[in-house]
Amino acid sequence: MLLSRENVQKINAAPVDLPNPASFTLPERVLQFGTGVLLRGLPDYYVDQANKQGLFNGRILVVKSTSTAGADAFEQQDGLYTVCIKGKKDGKEVVQYTLNNAISRVLSASTDWSSILEAAKNPDLQVVFSNTTEVGIVMSNDKLTDAPPASFPGKLLAILYERFGYFNGDPEKGLVILPTELIAENAQKLKKIVLGLSAQHNLETAFIAWLEEANDFCNTLVDRIVPGRLPAAEQEATEGLLGYQDELMIMAEPFSLWAIETDSDRVRDKLSFASVDAGIVLVPSIDKFKEIKLRLLNGTHTLSCAAALWSGFVTVKEAMNNEVFRQFVQGLMQKEIGQAIIGPYIEQQDVDTFANSVIDRFSNPFLDHRWENIALNFTSKMNMRNIALLEKWYNKNPAPPQHIALGFAAYLKFMDTQGVDGQYIQAINGNNVVLQDEFAPQLQTYWKDPRTVVKQVLSDDSLWGKDLNAYPDFAATVQYYLDEINAEGVLKTIEKLNTTWQVAY
Repeated sequence: MLLSRENVQKINAAPVDLPNPASFTLPERVLQFGTGVLLRGLPDYYVDQANKQGLFNGRILVVKSTSTAGADAFEQQDGLYTVCIKGKKDGKEVVQYTLNNAISRVLSASTDWSSILEAAKNPDLQVVFSNTTEVGIVMSNDKLTDAPPASFPGKLLAILYERFGYFNGDPEKGLVILPTELIAENAQKLKKIVLGLSAQHNLETAFIAWLEEANDFCNTLVDRIVPGRLPAAEQEATEGLLGYQDELMIMAEPFSLWAIETDSDRVRDKLSFASVDAGIVLVPSIDKFKEIKLRLLNGTHTLSCAAALWSGFVTVKEAMNNEVFRQFVQGLMQKEIGQAIIGPYIEQQDVDTFANSVIDRFSNPFLDHRWENIALNFTSKMNMRNIALLEKWYNKNPAPPQHIALGFAAYLKFMDTQGVDGQYIQAINGNNVVLQDEFAPQLQTYWKDPRTVVKQVLSDDSLWGKDLNAYPDFAATVQYYLDEINAEGVLKTIEKLNTTWQVAY
């Protein structure tokens, strides 16, 4: 039985959370650009949960960028899809299934542009979601008369201009625009481009004023792993359990965060779905959440990566099943990264809560997150995510950070590569890893003299933007751990560190 509106009433599987029949008649309150799994697993998930609790009472009109030949799964399934939530929360395994009925219809920008413009006239419309990838928010030479404009900002401008004209500039008919693209200041960048396109088209000053005053462009930060489609065998087993076929079924981890930057009561009123989940936060600034995610999640990944690979672990969950490595990750987050970032806006409770969620996320038994993939662009990631932590650490502590130094030493050893046919290869535990790192040639050159490699690498401001030898005893500590790793192996070196920091702290 294929999942559809008609067949929902035939589903009697206890494990799945079904939509209320009345939800099919809710008005379209959201216009969404993109059909990707992140949108369906995070904002669309929240909207569905809110509708199930009677908090938002609105559905989503989705705009896709391409026209699919033949039958479309969204059309066949009336926009319905299953979200399989699998992972760990508070140390306990979680498996939940919910049938999402947030999407009312999906239109193609290339073939249904007139219908999309018609939707701009909908008085119930309140919110815009988007995820057009990092290259979607770009300036272009789109024309309003294009059907459709090529770029996402061009499409958005055309819709806003249509809405402005239809409602005669009514200030009550502005929209809340929530881009989820993973770029800094995503909404403000989008707004700047839309204003630039407006000027490019010589649009009237009344529209410009309405664009700026009646609409709210809110920066956002999204954080949830949504791998998407289940592996074939798991998909088949899940469909057997639930009693229906679902071509749009996706998996998501239990953790979710959507930080939305606003201090506007008008925005809060329109985003009534925000009260459905503690993972949605409406705050005057999202900088705190960006810093916590960058350092405790991304930074921990990077500083643990080479150590995990040298320990013989292929996936993150495999490493977290090893108690010695798990303690290293906990110490890295709670005793060093966390302590470094605590300040006026980040409290100890923030660190503890997020660090515990990271342990759950890294330990997810349903995800196969490979360390080899995390090692892509290793040097750039190390610089962006972790080098600033040294300054923060030394502003509070005279002694070097031991976990960070060990993680850096393991990274440095990983960058001791062999050049083969223009590629840089690390032979690690019997497996050849081809590095995708623009700085691999530089690091290989430094490794020609193992006696000076630590100080040479740390002093290279083209890598780090500063001389890291300036931090007291950091170079000596990295050298110590590099020597220990070479002599004892990573896990034994970590085990000794674990014993030391549990006593010292």
